[in-house]
Formats: sequence, structure tokens, C-alpha cells
Amino acid sequence: MATMGATPTVDTSLGAILEQVAKEKGIDRKILVETIEAAILKAAQSVFGPTRELEARFNEDSGQVDLFQYMTVVEEVAEPEREISLADVEKHKLDATLGEELGFQVFWRPEDAEKAREQDKEFGDILKLKAGRTTFGRIAAQTAKQVLLQRVRDAERDLIFNEYKDRKGELIRGIVRRFEKGNNIIVDIGKTEGILPFREQTPRETYRPGDRIVAYVKDIDREARGPQVILSRSDPRLVEKLFEAEVPEIYEGIVRIVSVAREPGARSKIAVTSRDADVDPVGACVGMKGSRVQAVVQELRGEKIDIVPFDRDPARYVIAAIQPAEVHKVIVDEADGRMELVVPDEKLSLAIGRKGQNVRLAAQLTNWKLDIISESKFKQMEEEAIHALQQIDGVSESIAKSMYRLGFRALEEVSEASVEELAAIPGLGGAEVAERIKTQADTTMERLRQERIRAASMRTEPLTDRERLMFIRGVGDRTVGLLEEAGYKTVEDILREDEDRLAIRTGLGIKKARAIRQGARDFVESEQKVLEAGRADARRAAVAASAKQA
Repeated sequence: MATMGATPTVDTSLGAILEQVAKEKGIDRKILVETIEAAILKAAQSVFGPTRELEARFNEDSGQVDLFQYMTVVEEVAEPEREISLADVEKHKLDATLGEELGFQVFWRPEDAEKAREQDKEFGDILKLKAGRTTFGRIAAQTAKQVLLQRVRDAERDLIFNEYKDRKGELIRGIVRRFEKGNNIIVDIGKTEGILPFREQTPRETYRPGDRIVAYVKDIDREARGPQVILSRSDPRLVEKLFEAEVPEIYEGIVRIVSVAREPGARSKIAVTSRDADVDPVGACVGMKGSRVQAVVQELRGEKIDIVPFDRDPARYVIAAIQPAEVHKVIVDEADGRMELVVPDEKLSLAIGRKGQNVRLAAQLTNWKLDIISESKFKQMEEEAIHALQQIDGVSESIAKSMYRLGFRALEEVSEASVEELAAIPGLGGAEVAERIKTQADTTMERLRQERIRAASMRTEPLTDRERLMFIRGVGDRTVGLLEEAGYKTVEDILREDEDRLAIRTGLGIKKARAIRQGARDFVESEQKVLEAGRADARRAAVAASAKQA
């Protein structure tokens, strides 16, 4: 066997081949020897039978793999492939006693044909090897080739993994080589190839073989059948690493990228801060005449980038993130992790962005849920909320405005508030009044619910999913909004969920979740009764009409 491509004959050249492979591929020669021995043994067991006691041993002097069969000396043979009788030992004048093992070399190579014939002549009735010798010789040669090739491939994969495993999370440069099934791109990255899966590509970016590419090393997959180095052009961390390469202050740790939000190929927002008061983090990232940020934009093929100063104050941070829109007012709901941003009517579309992109990226960047409201809409909502609060007996307009300023937007929020929270409202009148108002809020909510039910009974068209949710006792606009946001769009969605998950996903708490599920059950039962009554009325009407015709 002169080369790996040739069909090997396992002969004196095997030792030289092992030496060459070990040297060129960086594989321990001892591992190669053990691999060949194991492969030859497995092939021998498949040909001569798995019950034989066989051993494959590499002969360093000859450079060959020798095969041996061992048999135990017994008085009476029970397992012919593993035992030899004491009588046969004495007959053939073999040097062994009862209970000892005798080893027979199995001659299977072409150059050992004469030795094989002599062995079959003398021990053929005991060893029974003749039928398998020729077959085994062919299988052994092919096995040696396959095992060496596979071991080389495995070793190369191990070397690649060990070389690139520490480069995960870095930028890497390469050249596009070819395209594979599924629009995956194979990239030459030096000592190996990386794969840029279709899912990791940026929309609207196109490549041709020979194009140079910069990508983010997303993962090193040791078990992958193809290229092990997984690349990405869509990962937000690509933006971070590109800025790190362009901005020395980031590399040195003076400026830090706090967060990155990205819609690949369209727009990115990054939030930056500085540990040195004399270094402007935004200015450092922009560079002289925009040189640094433009270098990143160019690498991202025109993707727009907004650089935002990080602020520990959440409201100021969000205001910066929503730029270029201006914000006139911020209402913060820390419990729900939500902010309402009030913007001028003429700036509403700018704040929201094309297809909601600006507000979506700002929300991702700051990790806050953001609602953009125009000033006119906010004023309308404020008036409606104050009017709703005034429906509670004992709540005047001035108290309703105070409640609104303190974050009470709906009757259900008053109902769910503690007496202590309500008592803190200026001008309310203390704990006793607060408790009464809390009770009145419950009563008012139920009254309004009953009014909705009566109004619905007068309609001919079916209720919408949202209207059905609103009919659940104790559920108002705010709770419906939280339910819908958590994925509970219908009454049936609520009934299919258990109380614990409902509480966790909506953030409403277990007590409220339990009440909502019970309210949903009650609503469905009452709805069913109404439907049954309607069907009964329809049947009676049909009977009456039939009687008249008769």
C-alpha cells in the first residue's frame, strides 16, 4: 500500500504508512496501531466467528498485523472453537497441560500461503480456519484502508475543533467557496472550511464564489458531519465585534457596549457607556467625521446604526433609545416592565418607525415593553380613565385626577389595590374611605359588566373573543391586555391553562389567576344556558309557525 488512496495489502509497508500518517496528521502512532489492531480483530470475528478467542497484534519487527487464536486445554471438548482436548495436545506433541491456553497463529496473508497449507494439514480438523482464510485476507485489507481513512478524518476534525474552539465569539475572515443545498454558503477560513447557514445570513446580502467575507464565529460543532465552524452574519454580536475592531476605546475597556438590538440588513441600535468621564462613548463609536461608524456600516452593507448613550435611569435610557423621535412624557409601570411614551402627533410615525421597527428595536435594546401614544390619544385616554374612576361612588373629579397621576388607570386597578395604597391618595380621606372606595370599585365593575351583558343580549351578531374576555367577572381592559399579550386570546385559552402558568405568564399573581379561571368557567356555563334557551325559543317559534300553517 503505497498511498492512502490505494487498496492496502496489510504487509511490511503498513509500519511505514503508520509512521507517515502519524507524522503528517499529528496523530499518536500508538493510537493508530491500536485502531488497526481493533479493526482487524473485528473483521476476524466477523469471518471466523465471534465465539473464537482471537487476538490481533501488530508486529513491530515485520510491520505486519498478526492474528492469533487461543484454545484452552480440556479433558473433554464442549466448545470446539475455544477448546482443545488433552488427547489432541498429546497426539500433536504440543507443549501444554490441562487448563492452559494454546496460541495458534492464523496465517492469512498471500505470502504465508505455504504455512497456511501446513497448518490446515496438521490442525485443520481442530482449528477449522481454511474456509475463511481467503475471505478474511480481502476483508482485512479493505478494513485497514477504511480504518486509517476514518481515523485520519477523525483526527483532522479533532485538530480543527481544538484549534477553533477558542475562537468562538470572534470575528473571522474568509473567502466564499461554494453554495450547498439549502442556500448554505461554504467559506474558506484558512485551515478548514466554515459554513454560513441560510438562517444566519442577512436578508438582501448576496455573495459569489471568491467574495471576501467577515463573519461572527457562532459555534464550533464537534459532531457536525460537514464543516464544524458555524458562522453568522445576522447575529447581533457581529455588530458588537465590528465596533470592537474599529474603536480602540472598546478594545481597551474604556467604552463598553451594554446592549445590542438588531434587525439584520435593516437597522441596529447599540447602547454604550464609558468608565472614563472624559471619554464620550457615543463620540468614540462615531469617530472623526463618522469614520468609525461608517466603517461598520460599510461592512454591514448599508445597515443603519443608532448609537445610544446608556443611562441607569430607565426613563432617560428609553428616551435615548427611541430617538430620533422626541418624547414629551413617560409613564413607567415597573411592576409590568412597561413604559408609555407620549409623543407629538406629528412625530408618532417617526417614533414607531417603518413597520414598527424603531419602537421594536428600542424595546429589545432596553428590555422594556414600550407603548407609543400620540398626545391627542393620550389626552383622550386620560379623560376616559378619569371619567371611569369618577363612576366609583365617593370619587370626585379632583380625586380621580390624583388617582390617575398615581397610576390608577382603570376600575380594576382600584379593585386590586391595597387599602394602604388607596389611603395614600391625596384628599381621599384615610383608610376607612379607601376601604369603602375599594368595595365600590368592585360593585361598579360588576354593574358595568351586567350592563354589557344586557347590551350583548340585544345583539344578533356573536360576541368577539375580546368581548367574551371582558364578560369574565373581575376582568377589565388592563387585564384583557395582559391576557392577550401572554397569548390568551379566548376564554377557552384560559380554561385550557393551569392556574400557576396563567399567573406566571401574565404576572397577575396566583390569587387573580384563580379568580379569572373561575370567572371563565362561570361565563361559559352562563353562555351555554343562554344558547340552550335560545334554541328552545327557536323550537317553540317553529312549532307555533307550523301550527298556524296547519
